[in-house]
Amino acid sequence: MVTPREQGSVGVFVSCGNRFEVTMNEHVQGAGGAPLFNPLSPDFIRDPYPHYDRLRTIDPIHVTPFGQFVASRHADVSLVMRDKRFGKDFVERSKRRYSDRIMDEPVFRSMSHWMLQADPPDHTRLRGLVVKAFTARRVEDMRPRIQEIVDQAIDAVIDRGHMDLIEDFAFRLPVTIICDMLGIPEEHREVFYNSSRDGGRLLDPVPLTPEEIKKGNEGNLMAQMYFQQLFELRRKYPADDLITQLVQAEEDGNKLSNEELTANIILLFGAGHETTVNLIGNGLLALHRSPDQLALLKARPELMEGAIEEFLRYDSSVQMTGRVALEEIEDLGGKRIPKGETVLCLLGSANRDPAVYPDRPDRLDVTRQNVRPLSFGGGIHFCLGAQLARIEAEIAIATLLRRLPDLRIDDVENPEWRPTFVLRGLKRLPASW
Repeated sequence: MVTPREQGSVGVFVSCGNRFEVTMNEHVQGAGGAPLFNPLSPDFIRDPYPHYDRLRTIDPIHVTPFGQFVASRHADVSLVMRDKRFGKDFVERSKRRYSDRIMDEPVFRSMSHWMLQADPPDHTRLRGLVVKAFTARRVEDMRPRIQEIVDQAIDAVIDRGHMDLIEDFAFRLPVTIICDMLGIPEEHREVFYNSSRDGGRLLDPVPLTPEEIKKGNEGNLMAQMYFQQLFELRRKYPADDLITQLVQAEEDGNKLSNEELTANIILLFGAGHETTVNLIGNGLLALHRSPDQLALLKARPELMEGAIEEFLRYDSSVQMTGRVALEEIEDLGGKRIPKGETVLCLLGSANRDPAVYPDRPDRLDVTRQNVRPLSFGGGIHFCLGAQLARIEAEIAIATLLRRLPDLRIDDVENPEWRPTFVLRGLKRLPASW
């Protein structure tokens, strides 16, 4: 059996079930005997920000009982994401976390090809091939299509007088756009709408159970079979889409294998979908919890672009990212980080650090200046689709405020959050007008 200490994983605390909470209570306690960092507690899922505040104040480079380092200040988080002494080390990290045989599992072999999990030179090669699809010009050119999808979603429910802002509104937009970009035929898309609901689980650093690994393997096999056929089709009949670009790039001598192609297309679905849904959902909830800001944004729609940055800062849809020390780090916020150890970077905490945002960082302010959230990560792994996500959220929220100005969220006080920590988002958000 692998001990938690040996696993050295990003999300090891979950695999130990209740032992995590017991150990936490024995080790590090905050005010009133509560553990400083217990990200799976319902209280933490509901509102992690008071917990982050305590971490930044009491123990900014916190060591969990399992030897992981947790960085909560903006300066430390920013450094770790950009410093070449830190990397992903995915294969070795996964072997420590599960066993030496974990790479025999197709879903893990596939994830090892994700550019998100790769270190240079593989990362450089993979990202170089995909980045051309996300140029500023290409993304800007998608605005009319994004507007069309948003309007269709509102048209479908406007006479009903109520909807779930997640399922009926935010959900289909990013999946439809990524299907458009890849050139997935219309008649195949329903499968992608359904399967992308589960995709975020692979991005979560919570260790997968044997059942989840089996399910992941099955899904991966289906994806491999589907995309092999689509690759062959695009080799014979090229089109103006990302799959054609990637297939042609492979043939230009970049040696992008079918397995690498498929893996990174799966990544685009997972990374590009749930995070954007959460950005829209979390932003709408934050606005309706701050009626003055909602009124201001309705009165001054030109503030929307800056407001999106504030939504990203205020309640990030990605709360954490991880790095592994590729060499010994003498001093990170006063702690020595041994080679091979994991540093968990709390993006949500960094985004509310008063050292960077001295003017009431816990308040939503759509007029806030110089907002540079870390929500899209940093360094070589800065999110490829950041600008696309911003534009999708900007059009979605602006259109909703314009077309349904008297929309009200049914319960702003106690919404139902997904029971995950890394990807922060709502299960549902019923609203009426």
